[in-house]
Amino acid sequence: MRLISRHAWLYTEMITTPALLRGQPERWLRYSAIQHPLALQLGGSDPTALAQCARLAEDYGYDEINLNVGCPSDRVQGGRFGACLMAEPALVAECVAAMAAAVTIPVTVKTRLGIDELDHDAHLHHFVETVASAGCRTFILHARKAWLKGLSPHENRTVPPLQYERVHHLKSAMPHLEIILNGGLTDLESARTAGAGLDGVMLGRAVYGSPYCLAGVDAMFYGDPRPAPSRHAVIEAYGVYAQEALRAGTPLSALTRPLLGLFNGMPGARAFRRHLSENGCRSGAGWPVVEQALESLHVAPLPA
Repeated sequence: MRLISRHAWLYTEMITTPALLRGQPERWLRYSAIQHPLALQLGGSDPTALAQCARLAEDYGYDEINLNVGCPSDRVQGGRFGACLMAEPALVAECVAAMAAAVTIPVTVKTRLGIDELDHDAHLHHFVETVASAGCRTFILHARKAWLKGLSPHENRTVPPLQYERVHHLKSAMPHLEIILNGGLTDLESARTAGAGLDGVMLGRAVYGSPYCLAGVDAMFYGDPRPAPSRHAVIEAYGVYAQEALRAGTPLSALTRPLLGLFNGMPGARAFRRHLSENGCRSGAGWPVVEQALESLHVAPLPA
């Protein structure tokens, strides 16, 4: 992603506090230095543990700590992480205050509009006001509620209706806060339109599925006129990183997963994805698998 956009902020997957404090922090926190600006997203509800993890992240050089208060999965709820914390704004504020006191980098929160029956502006505004009073100035809002019972995580990303207007209402009510829109944004133009008047937009699934949509970010959102690198230039640069990771023991399948959608919409993209999927997981697979997949791009796809 960083090879495509020079400026977009990148976020890790959610990493839970037990994973960092009981496991091997190096496994979860290491990253390539070129990835800055980079935020670590944490899952947890114990202020002391979150503060310890925030200090670890700052020691590793992360640029931001983001607390996940939006994930609705049963596993996350069982650990008292994610969206269920929307019902406990005072606890979230305590967590934010502990992290903010432990580090000098920003502490931000990613959340939903509401959960279950707690789905109205009065609760959302109370939640944001309470957490902001603890030192959080940036809120990333997935513009849907979450149903903690009855919907799968996938359904919670698609079934509850998007309500962008409520995010704009929150910004109007609290102009001193940085409000960033997330959810249902499928391309840069729709993201710019939906995010007009807000402080930014976050793309998740859209970028994961079609990474090259980031190619227009620097010009559209950051005013950088330099052309984005071509897809092939991205693959070539990524190959240097990937081969180092292979030598360190990372399986090829983990390294090719972000590449699957890189050529979406281009002739041969389907054959490219198929070759990586079928061969990248084989024992001993190396970078030549990717080079072979690239040859597929010279072949027109079969009719659907």
